[in-house]
Amino acid sequence: MTAGTVTGAGTTPDQLQVAEVFGPTVQGEGPSLGRRAVFVRLMRCNLTCKRCDTPETWDASRFDLHARTTSMPVPDLVSWALAQPVDLVVITGGEPFIQQRRLVPLVQALSDAGRRVEIETNGTVVPLPELAAHAWFNVSPKVGVFGASDPESKRIKPAALRTLQQTGRAVFKFVITKPDDLDDVARLADEHGLTSIWCMPEGTTPADVVDGPRAWADDAIARGFHVTTRLHVLLWDDAPGR
Repeated sequence: MTAGTVTGAGTTPDQLQVAEVFGPTVQGEGPSLGRRAVFVRLMRCNLTCKRCDTPETWDASRFDLHARTTSMPVPDLVSWALAQPVDLVVITGGEPFIQQRRLVPLVQALSDAGRRVEIETNGTVVPLPELAAHAWFNVSPKVGVFGASDPESKRIKPAALRTLQQTGRAVFKFVITKPDDLDDVARLADEHGLTSIWCMPEGTTPADVVDGPRAWADDAIARGFHVTTRLHVLLWDDAPGR
């Protein structure tokens, strides 16, 4: 079994391969920072970022992906999410768009019930129109050290970025580890017409999250980019399920 694959999960067409569900907590990043939320974390990814903070969802060389996968029926996920006293549901991964056809009924049911649904994606897969009609997208193309494991032709997909931008429901959130990363962000924004750019520090400790942006936040602001922290790390370090 290779990184990015899950075997033996026993998923049927009305089920999703799930790593975990958790919350209520808060959305820790981006324009919804601080908003109460619940999370559905899905398995599998189509990239191999060495600095990924959730390698247990895709890296079969280090983790038993079969043991970490729960095949959950969509109605059960809907019932769980609607039972929570919050109106924001964040679907993350891994890369959720790998399972996007099975995501459609989940997102539609949650949206119809009045929930806001945000999908975290790396921006390499064109979203289905049914998702674009009901969800919002936090798109994180990989730059700098986060993109070093995969060639740009694999991690930057113009058609997907263009489609996400055209939905009017996407923000683009880049993890910045050094000031030079902002040059890559500006280039991608210019080449692909991206707007609503958010820059975020890497880090699993409060010190990382606070100290990192001091080297680049002023430059990001001057370039017209937004800056977001990682609130969940500031509050709870790298505790799981937060």
